[in-house]
Amino acid sequence: MAVNVETLDKLERKMTLTLPVASIQSEVDSRLKRLARTVKMDGFRPGKVPMSVVAQRYGYSVHYEVLNDKVGEAFAQAANEAQLRVAGQPKITEKDGAPEGEMAFDAVFEVYPEVKIGDLAGAEVEKVSTEVTDEAIDRTLEILRKQRRTFAQRPADAGAQDGDRVTVDFEGKIDGETFQGGKAEDFQFLVGEGQMLKEFEDAVRGMKSGESKTFPLAFPEDYHGKDVAGKTADFLVTVKKIEAAHLPEVDEAFAKSLGIPEGTVEALRADIRKNLQREVKFRLLARNKQAAMDALVSKAELDLPNAAVQAEVERMVQGARADLKQRGIKDADSAPIPDDIFRPQAERRVRLGLVVAELVKSNSLHAKPEQVKAHVEELAASYEKPAEVVRWYFGDPQRLAEVEAVVIENNVTEFVLSKAKTVEKQLAFDELMNAA
Repeated sequence: MAVNVETLDKLERKMTLTLPVASIQSEVDSRLKRLARTVKMDGFRPGKVPMSVVAQRYGYSVHYEVLNDKVGEAFAQAANEAQLRVAGQPKITEKDGAPEGEMAFDAVFEVYPEVKIGDLAGAEVEKVSTEVTDEAIDRTLEILRKQRRTFAQRPADAGAQDGDRVTVDFEGKIDGETFQGGKAEDFQFLVGEGQMLKEFEDAVRGMKSGESKTFPLAFPEDYHGKDVAGKTADFLVTVKKIEAAHLPEVDEAFAKSLGIPEGTVEALRADIRKNLQREVKFRLLARNKQAAMDALVSKAELDLPNAAVQAEVERMVQGARADLKQRGIKDADSAPIPDDIFRPQAERRVRLGLVVAELVKSNSLHAKPEQVKAHVEELAASYEKPAEVVRWYFGDPQRLAEVEAVVIENNVTEFVLSKAKTVEKQLAFDELMNAA
């Protein structure tokens, strides 16, 4: 087999392959003979079909299959000998003018680029940090109390207040016509917690059981219901029941109800602090990782293989289709989804993947077994039975590979932060937790 490699563009190459016709025909004959032993045809006993009949029926498909296999093997061997890192699948076409007794093929393909990473000392990275304060623990306790609140009916002469659970009938009309979703009976919501539009809550606040009220309500322009967005409706609301909330006291009984073995408020606060610190750690890591990756990409020079970008685009399109399908969208499999909307993100993913791979290889940042184990144990610590979660991770190579990928990203983040100029920024707890 003779091999010629030609550079067409920065990453595009062309390889010419030649194969002996005799070796192809020999393999075709061999496969047809094997097929003849098992093929079934009307008028013949199994294994007794003449070779001429088998060749007539299956010769073309077998020849096509052999040709694909032989060319694929020849391409892989030639790429390996030339030490080429092929990106994507080659486009192979038969070439005219081959020497007698041979077939020639042109394989056009891309190779992975050389990645050059500049001096990271010149990169500036914002590194954020956050403290878990007593106020954050207090707010978490308040959320836990609300999750376990009970309700008792208010006296008939008491008006609805923030925190109360009210049961109402309502009907809204636009231009005198009731609209879809604008009418309900025995509808419950909590006053002052943003479950309803502000105008609706304002109208109900202060009303007593048995009272009715009409009021206008202007739907926001960006309201999720497109039929009513930007329009004003006239609502009639009747309050049928008002229930006051009772929040449990933060005491030993409350601590025990939350699974704190010691049953003390101090132990409960310590447990909340530990859980918040764990969540803060993961959020900080994600945010600092993003900043480190941005800095790393900004210092890298490389050409992007179109094949890898297109493959990533196709994965993202398939992901979008799967998401539409899960949402119950009709004809999600055939819905028109333009490639262009995913291309910038796909290019970034491919670029980042190549740069990270180069940094990992050149600086030995691979995931070590003890790092993987520590990360799995940290993930499992927030569950009721951590040991079972650890076994669950280590029982599946795919799940473990995902953990290894995260550990490698963490190693890369630490490496970049250790080399780059970091600008420390203290972030408020709420700002970190409310960030999208």
